[in-house]
Amino acid sequence: MTDFAHCFLLVFGQLAAGGFFALSRLPFHDIERGFYKSTAAVYLASGAVIVVGQVALLDRKAGVSAGATVEVVLWMAMLAAGAVYLGSLWGEPYRRRAIAYAATVSFAFLAVVTSALRYSPAPPFSVESLLYPLSFLVSALMLGATVTGMLLGHWYLIDVGMPLGPLIRIWQLYRTSLLVQLGTLATCLLALSLMGAAPTTTALQSLWGPYQSLFWARLAVGPFAALGIAWMIWRTLAIPQTMAATGLFYVAILSTVVGEFLGRFLLFRTSLPL
Repeated sequence: MTDFAHCFLLVFGQLAAGGFFALSRLPFHDIERGFYKSTAAVYLASGAVIVVGQVALLDRKAGVSAGATVEVVLWMAMLAAGAVYLGSLWGEPYRRRAIAYAATVSFAFLAVVTSALRYSPAPPFSVESLLYPLSFLVSALMLGATVTGMLLGHWYLIDVGMPLGPLIRIWQLYRTSLLVQLGTLATCLLALSLMGAAPTTTALQSLWGPYQSLFWARLAVGPFAALGIAWMIWRTLAIPQTMAATGLFYVAILSTVVGEFLGRFLLFRTSLPL
């Protein structure tokens, strides 16, 4: 049950990691500071969820592994750095803000990588040691781009004169992360089939057996559905109609989050990074 809960807590951590990274794709001085304050607070809250959840899970376990300890320490470090970054958005402490932001993203990505390696059934220096972190990081990027697009779209209600450029940039990140995720899923399945360790081969047999329908549902609800949504957002921005695009980002969030939760359930059942 602990592993089951941890799989789903990962979505909150990946959202925090990808969300903070997505902020770097926006022009800081072209958007009101309030957007960065509110958006950073959302990702900080998401990071707090995984920290509180993991601490609670570790407290229930009789023995705590070194990997679990390192992971929760990294999430805590991300939370502390993120709090400093959020505080730096009041006033102009340029150096502190830059250092805090870089530390937040670095600790978040290290935490995601540590989480991924904990699920790898293969020994170190295997193909799994590369593909598991890659898949986890791409999922984080996908979540962060989608939620940031929705939050930025709302800001056009507040700052009606804001240019369309920032929303197009975050859409481009969303589109890119979607394509990269599809490529990563295909690469993972192919590489793990050809070069995976014995436990991975067993997991793949399980995937194509009782969990095959769940895998196709994960693709249909997640990346495949998101392809159509990404196209509709682009056509809406060409009008341009930012509020309609924001509504479509809402739909994209539903698709992405449900797809990622299905992916974490597959992770729990098969230990495969899908």
